Amino acid sequence: MSTTENSCPIDNLSPQAALQKLIEGNERYIADHLEHPHEDAQRRVELSRTQHPFAVVLGCADSRVIPELIFDQGIGDIFTIRIAGGVPGDGVIASIEYAIEQFGTQLVVVVGHERCGAVTAAVRNEAANGKGSSLMRFIEPAVQSILTQPGDLLTNAIQAHAKRTVDILSRQEPILFNHYKEGSLKIVPAYYHLATGKVDFLSEIKSYNQDLVMV
Repeated sequence: MSTTENSCPIDNLSPQAALQKLIEGNERYIADHLEHPHEDAQRRVELSRTQHPFAVVLGCADSRVIPELIFDQGIGDIFTIRIAGGVPGDGVIASIEYAIEQFGTQLVVVVGHERCGAVTAAVRNEAANGKGSSLMRFIEPAVQSILTQPGDLLTNAIQAHAKRTVDILSRQEPILFNHYKEGSLKIVPAYYHLATGKVDFLSEIKSYNQDLVMV
């Protein structure tokens, strides 16, 4: 069902169509040609009783990485979940399940970002105070998986963490696993460059056999 620019977003966009919409928005952001869609009073009224986000974005709580800005989207377009390190604990997984079950959203993007503080701490094996230690335990297997890879250690670790998160989400039974297996859900890892604003969509690699540490 298509709509006009000022109405509710397209219901149940296919995974590829939703991904393309994010790619085009990020290209506008990089070029500084933002459209700022779906931000007016009419949009607020239209969404006061319902919502149909076309994508879920799981990202870090970092103040520099704001999904609605980097993908040039507006109110009700993205179901955004942000937590330090983008770690998929039970609450995060439940939120993703909710978007898929209630709104028919068919795309999840896991966005890691350049110079992520949580992954940096894991790479440096820094001791964490308070609950931060649970984040470190989750990220450590991704760090260990890339220690022998060429290239920048931190960049490799951030990307490996995003890919491992995708792997973990795709195996969450019954909701995420069933939709993923049937092809009605796409889960994509990505990497955000702070200075340029570019989002690189990464190839998904299911190669993480370590015990899964949930928080």
